[in-house]
Amino acid sequence: MGVLPLLLATPAAAREIRLMMLGDSITAGYGLPRGQGLPARLEAALRERGRQVRVIDAGVSGDTTAGGRARLDWALADRPDAVIVALGGNDGLRGIEPRASAANLTAILDALKQRNLPAMLAGMLAPPNLGADYGRDFAGTFARLSEQRPDVVFYPFLLDGVAGEATLNQPDRIHPNEAGVAELVRRMLPAVESLLARVPTG
Repeated sequence: MGVLPLLLATPAAAREIRLMMLGDSITAGYGLPRGQGLPARLEAALRERGRQVRVIDAGVSGDTTAGGRARLDWALADRPDAVIVALGGNDGLRGIEPRASAANLTAILDALKQRNLPAMLAGMLAPPNLGADYGRDFAGTFARLSEQRPDVVFYPFLLDGVAGEATLNQPDRIHPNEAGVAELVRRMLPAVESLLARVPTG
């Protein structure tokens, strides 16, 4: 049997999907060794599951929803096939009016839809010291956006299972340590795979 028939019989390699994570210091891997941040660990987990995915780190430490909105066009120059929007933590820490956060997230999701980019919205909770009313309004911002946009995959809380757990966070009790990032990846994988299923093939 010649070489040519063997080559013809080999299936074509699957197209690599470019998944962007637009976020803040959680995405940027604040305080973690290089290659141990959430995007890199998420990419490794997806590849272990046989998915050809490159996760693009579009995280900027300290960024708010307004900052993410302002730099969205620049970030999209990396030509992602899908986007995880993981912003809002710094809005909560600064006590930014939830309506302002909602307007920024709406603008981001609208821009992604206009570009036919499947999106996942990761929710966030506000610190308890800002009061129950603010916390309820802040969390409700993400829930309402998800109800209004059934086409967007909704992951209610980015730090689910990690927030408040001392063993999973760095000394600042805000940013996940390596074990915390592993737990974030484990929990969010089903939602991310649901997002990837919406990326057109071919």
